[in-house]
Amino acid sequence: MSKSTSKSPDGLIDHADPILRAFVIHPVRPARGQAALEARDPKARLEEAVGLAVALDLDVVETAIAPLRAVTPATLFGSGKIAEFKAICEVEHIDVAVFDDQLTPVQQRNLERGLGVKVVDRTGLILEIFARRARTREGKLQVELARLDYERSRLVRTWTHLERQRGGTGSTGGPGETQIELDRRLIAGTIGKLKRELEEVRRTRTLHRSARKKVPYPTVALVGYTNAGKSTLFNRLTNAEVVAQDMLFATLDPTLRTVKLPDGRPAILSDTVGFISDLPHELVEAFRATLEEVQEADVVLHVRDVANPDTDAQARDVQAVLAELKVTADDGKTVVEVWNKIDLVEGEEREILEGRAKRVDASPVSAVTGEGCAELLKRVGGLIDDTPPMALRLSPADGEALAWIYRNGRVVEREDTEDGEICLVARMDPQALGRFERQFPTVWVMPIGE
Repeated sequence: MSKSTSKSPDGLIDHADPILRAFVIHPVRPARGQAALEARDPKARLEEAVGLAVALDLDVVETAIAPLRAVTPATLFGSGKIAEFKAICEVEHIDVAVFDDQLTPVQQRNLERGLGVKVVDRTGLILEIFARRARTREGKLQVELARLDYERSRLVRTWTHLERQRGGTGSTGGPGETQIELDRRLIAGTIGKLKRELEEVRRTRTLHRSARKKVPYPTVALVGYTNAGKSTLFNRLTNAEVVAQDMLFATLDPTLRTVKLPDGRPAILSDTVGFISDLPHELVEAFRATLEEVQEADVVLHVRDVANPDTDAQARDVQAVLAELKVTADDGKTVVEVWNKIDLVEGEEREILEGRAKRVDASPVSAVTGEGCAELLKRVGGLIDDTPPMALRLSPADGEALAWIYRNGRVVEREDTEDGEICLVARMDPQALGRFERQFPTVWVMPIGE
């Protein structure tokens, strides 16, 4: 997938990436018991794999769902299936064969030999997409770390020249050191350097979180399957202009914006990278610094695309990653399911969906039309606002105190009397309330209910 340097008709060199013809294959592994019941629909998985290939600018000209009776360790498939795939590659002039599965280094090498084309597995495809989409320094570091961790295992018997010995001293390799040993050592050194840089990023992010806690603003994190509409919902709630496309992994780098809750209290909303089934372990590890935003959030909104027929299976994949991050109700976290894209569901199906949402306490919304978004913000405000309401009475001369309350608290109700007094119902966290009482000791304050 490197750039070409062919000449255009006008004689100029064309540095654009060549359009590669792709053959996408989804192997269906044998499954029994509970695994068979929870298995994803093969057609949905194939469609998702095609979406990943398209996101990488591949021209998908052929697809196939290939059931596996048994896994062949050397090539995944048997010789008959390999011959069938090779014939398709030759007829369709395929450049890249994409296998929607995690291949071992040996399987990848043998498949390339058997098919005569470049072979990419699911992990490699996702890593390549991440490498292209990452924009921030943190995102690039995370993707590079995951890619090197993945490629380190691919050095094993991939190229014949890696077994040759070489001479030299110092960092270029000692006498008798093979090329593969040198490459492993160089990759290990680079991985160590990237981990140190990411640790610095993590430390900086922790400092930023500590600074935000001093304000303190509550934090809300959006998580969900890729292309579930998280960025569109993020834009709707914050009036931001984050890139939102109908494309897998349109968002990689985390984005934080302030959102105003119905009671006037500000909160920080973060848009995170989308999850996907069989998310490569290398990526979960590399993006741990980013996913800490999810772990530290006061409320986690699990955004689901309920118009997708595979929505329940997608939800299970997201919940598996959240469980790995210890972000579940059992871990003491507040997780709310947000059922997005209800505008795409109509008629009786819509009624059934809304009834089901009530039973499981989910929030149906449409990020495109805005339907249900106000109710969602109200619900979020109720979940994170656990400070007791206070009744305050201010005289006309207490303008400075009034401005202080609006800056540091949340005014729930306000009534201006005829004699100029201002009666408020406001919420302030204990630290803010203590500062207010010390700074304005003459203002009447009383907890409601006492």
